[in-house]
Amino acid sequence: MSATTVPLGATVQESRLEIPPEMGKPIRGPNAFGDDPKRLWRLAWTMAVTDFKLRFFGSALGYLWTLMRPLMLFGVLYFVFAVLFDLGATAKYQPVALLLGIVMFQFLGEATQMGVRSLLQRESLVRKIDFPLLAVPLAAVLTAMFSLVLNFIPITGFLLLSGGRPMVSWIEVPFLMLALALFAFGLVCLLSSLFVRYRDVEPIWDVTMQILFYASPIIYPIQKILDDQSIPQWVPRLLMANPFAAIMQQTRHAFVDPSHLGAAAALGQDWRVMIPIAVTLGVAVIGIFVFTRLTPSIAEEL
Repeated sequence: MSATTVPLGATVQESRLEIPPEMGKPIRGPNAFGDDPKRLWRLAWTMAVTDFKLRFFGSALGYLWTLMRPLMLFGVLYFVFAVLFDLGATAKYQPVALLLGIVMFQFLGEATQMGVRSLLQRESLVRKIDFPLLAVPLAAVLTAMFSLVLNFIPITGFLLLSGGRPMVSWIEVPFLMLALALFAFGLVCLLSSLFVRYRDVEPIWDVTMQILFYASPIIYPIQKILDDQSIPQWVPRLLMANPFAAIMQQTRHAFVDPSHLGAAAALGQDWRVMIPIAVTLGVAVIGIFVFTRLTPSIAEEL
């Protein structure tokens, strides 16, 4: 009997053929992390830089288009809510705080909107090339982060022109932006992996982002809600449990002026800050876990 002949009635394990060493190692399926973290980061950085450059390719104004969008939205919202319907200034430099909130929300929207279709848009790469797929959602977040960092330049200029001054608390801002990026990364991992199988994810998330915009204290001061006796106190606490709202409010406190309530003060007690922190970590862990579990089948389902 030859080495490749399988006896009739042999069990599954008995009928398995060993792969000769000269044929090499078996080919593994797609992997989310890959074998080299440096390669994962280099791929994500390269894709992010390329996408950021291509966005302004052939545009006369270039980066200014990224700044014009939040500025136009800021102008409309400021005119409506500060001029026509005076909400009352409860803290200093309210226009700068409004612009900061819009820019931060634009980052979250840009990262998730690009991230939802990121795997689909790189279908040719995912199907043909073996690389750590986690680089795709990471690149979407990095591309949005480039715009966020650049938008901080005019925001800082507006703050200084309005009378604001540099503060030691500005040291908090990079860490707060990293927390926001981690929250966005978890969302992008979850949305992009689910979108491959369920295309309804995109319209559902669009509606969710609209709800999140008005549920976050972007165009209205959180202090105004806290001081309103007709609103139950659990309402502003619930709003501030959202990681984006907590990070944005703390950034206003640290970057714009201390007269803006910090996240702990808005939540009522210091220990409640652990709620948005736990949600941020939970979203990141769940997003990465789901992405990793679905990675082997992503190429087949695209």
